[in-house]
Amino acid sequence: MRWIVVPLFAVLTLGMALAFAGAAVAQDAATAEAVSGEGGGLAADGATQPAQGSATGTTIDYPAWERVAVRAEQALEAGRASDQALQSLRTELVSWRELFNQAKAENAIRISTLKTQISTLGPAPAEGATEPAILTERRAELTAQLDQLEAPVKAADLAHTRAGALITEIDNTIRTRQTDELFALGPTPLNPANWPKAVADLTSTLRLTWAGVASSWSTETQRAALKKDLPLTLLLGLVALVLLTRGRSWVIRLGAGVRSRAEGAAEGVWSFLLSLGQVAAPLIGVYALVEALHAAGILGLRAQLIAEALPTIGLCFFAARWLGNRVFGTASVPWAVLDLGALSRREGRYEAATLGLLFGVTILLRQIAAYETYSPSTAAILSFPLIAFAGLLLFRLGRILQKHGSERAAGEDGASFRDRTLELSGRMLMVVGILAPLAAAIGYGELADNITFPTALTLALVAALAVFHRFFVDLYAFVAGKNETEAGEALVPVMVSFVLTILSLPLLALIWGARVTDLTEMWTRAQEGVTIGETVISPSDFVMFVVVFAIGFALTRLIQGMLKNTILPRTKIDIGGRNAISSGVGYVGIFLAALVAVTSVGLDLSSLAIVFGALSVGIGFGLQNIVSNFVSGIILLIERPISEGDWIEAGGHMGYVRDISVRSTRIETFDRTDVVVPNSDLISGVVTNFTRGNLLGRVIVKVGVAYGTDTRRVETILREVAEAHPLVTVNPAPSVVFQGFGADSLDFEIRAILRDVNYSLTAKSDMNHEIARRFAEEGIEIPFAQRDVWLRNPEALAGTPAGKPASPAGRAPAAKPSDMTQTDAREALDETDMAGTLGYGQEDRDD
Repeated sequence: MRWIVVPLFAVLTLGMALAFAGAAVAQDAATAEAVSGEGGGLAADGATQPAQGSATGTTIDYPAWERVAVRAEQALEAGRASDQALQSLRTELVSWRELFNQAKAENAIRISTLKTQISTLGPAPAEGATEPAILTERRAELTAQLDQLEAPVKAADLAHTRAGALITEIDNTIRTRQTDELFALGPTPLNPANWPKAVADLTSTLRLTWAGVASSWSTETQRAALKKDLPLTLLLGLVALVLLTRGRSWVIRLGAGVRSRAEGAAEGVWSFLLSLGQVAAPLIGVYALVEALHAAGILGLRAQLIAEALPTIGLCFFAARWLGNRVFGTASVPWAVLDLGALSRREGRYEAATLGLLFGVTILLRQIAAYETYSPSTAAILSFPLIAFAGLLLFRLGRILQKHGSERAAGEDGASFRDRTLELSGRMLMVVGILAPLAAAIGYGELADNITFPTALTLALVAALAVFHRFFVDLYAFVAGKNETEAGEALVPVMVSFVLTILSLPLLALIWGARVTDLTEMWTRAQEGVTIGETVISPSDFVMFVVVFAIGFALTRLIQGMLKNTILPRTKIDIGGRNAISSGVGYVGIFLAALVAVTSVGLDLSSLAIVFGALSVGIGFGLQNIVSNFVSGIILLIERPISEGDWIEAGGHMGYVRDISVRSTRIETFDRTDVVVPNSDLISGVVTNFTRGNLLGRVIVKVGVAYGTDTRRVETILREVAEAHPLVTVNPAPSVVFQGFGADSLDFEIRAILRDVNYSLTAKSDMNHEIARRFAEEGIEIPFAQRDVWLRNPEALAGTPAGKPASPAGRAPAAKPSDMTQTDAREALDETDMAGTLGYGQEDRDD
């Protein structure tokens, strides 16, 4: 089933993209129609189309451009042109600006070549200096050619700048007018004097709508056409009736059946995809109903206006209801964005669906008001109930979010970023729900309308992003075969959601009043790029750089993998050399990828020499340690004094080299901790490598025997023990050294070469065990240190009277513990310390 999901999701995405594109085309068509209707006079009067030409030979009619520019300047100075007329004039200026932009790019290669040739000739001679005549003539010839080629480019550049300034001025004028209209104080809908007029206008609209339907039905021609198209009309009406009444329930049943057979993440994926049918099925029913009404031919002009708005109303309502179900959860939804109680969930679903319906009705009311040319008081009175009801719904939604966020924040885990955001969003919705109806009641109807419904649409957009993120998590878990927890912590769904959020920013700007022309202007300015010195970096150049570098980076990693896993293991190169070659190929490949990427976009790095020089100074002072470590890493990879897998000791740390990177080397110590050592320390410091070149290494086992033991016998036993160990080499053979006469023992050492020094501790332990066993069999004693302490003036410890003689040889009898008090013992210890300090203590060895 997995292979079905990705194509299905791709088809769904393509369908949504086509739908948005169709809506944009329809909007552009409507705008063009409005422009041709209201502002067409200004556009047609004296309008000129810019002359077109090839990319290498564009011919520009500058007199015609001058007339257009002067007309635009006069219209802006007068300030009487309508927004539609200014928009039409702006479209014409954009066409001219594109033509000038093409002219600026002409002969760029030839101009660059001439500049290079002139710079090759060297600087012009200073005043009073001379140069060969041939150079002077050649420089003059090249300069004349350059001036001839640059003349049209400079003219196009000036015209391009002028067109851009006029376009910016038109945008500022339209934006200023919109701001003035937004904050203009209109009639209050609470004035009872205006209510009869509003009721009369609405009643007149309804009466004329019904009259248009009756008039169409009363004609014999229309009845004949209806009879002719009656089968199609009935079929479309039946489809509309079935889909509007039963379509959503059928989709819910289908989803429940599929989910009952799905497991894990597949349940969430199929639930999301099938839930889209809850919007598609009834919306198709609405379209079928509209087509049935058109086929019947009974609609008048006003009825057609209402019928054409039905799909928009249906889309707003069905999409809002679907989004509410996914956010607040239902019995048919296995998961929800918010974890709420049953009552709050039901209330949230109702408010979301009703807000969508109110938004659709508001769009219809705007169209009717524009068609009927309602007065401002009538429009304010008719729109006020919608704004007030929408404000109430926003307030209740905000209360749900604020309560949910505060309850989660008061839990055991404390307030998370999500909980704080929900609580803050809820408070903002509550504020909007109060202020918008108040503003409409005062008379700021345009301001209230542009606050209420954009807030609702923003809330819907954020909710849709949250729903899609959950779908991406389920889809990733389904495709990658991971559980829900692992998929939720993965990077891929987060990055996809982040990209989708970035792509939704233009839609958010349109919601809050930005015009499509504002976005296109921003995109045009972005395409012009950023100028650094004489280099222009445009977004297309940046994208090209990223794509080429990504391809080069991928090829580098592929070659590295082939070398490391396939080619180098079959050679006789040691593992350290293989790792050095693989790392070197990686560095060279990344450098070449960056170089090719820079070259592919045509960047002139020579113009950035000053910038690079400043960066080099900054690197020299601020990043010298990093550069030192980088160079040291390159030296380590080339010289290879240490390699991965070597047993080294550096900086007081001993362990195995696990990784040599550009900046540092990672050492795994014997207690399984990682120590990161800067590469410069390994190059400039003392490093002991125990396994460099081979694994041979020496082990020394020290042992002591009691005085009086046969030293030759001890030497024989120790040699036999060393030679019997399997890791000890035969050549060179192990040796036994009689090290000397120690304070407590006769000291011997076994010095042996091991085949693998990594097992030195194991070999030493084995030899010690064998030595203990052999010495026990031979009766050889391994002594331990003993000390006898002799004290002067023993009568001070034993309490002997002054006239009583001491024991023979001046030795005091040892005092029994029972005869010594705690005070006597303390004094004895002090006496002992004093004797040792003054040098009259005596130590005898007891053999």
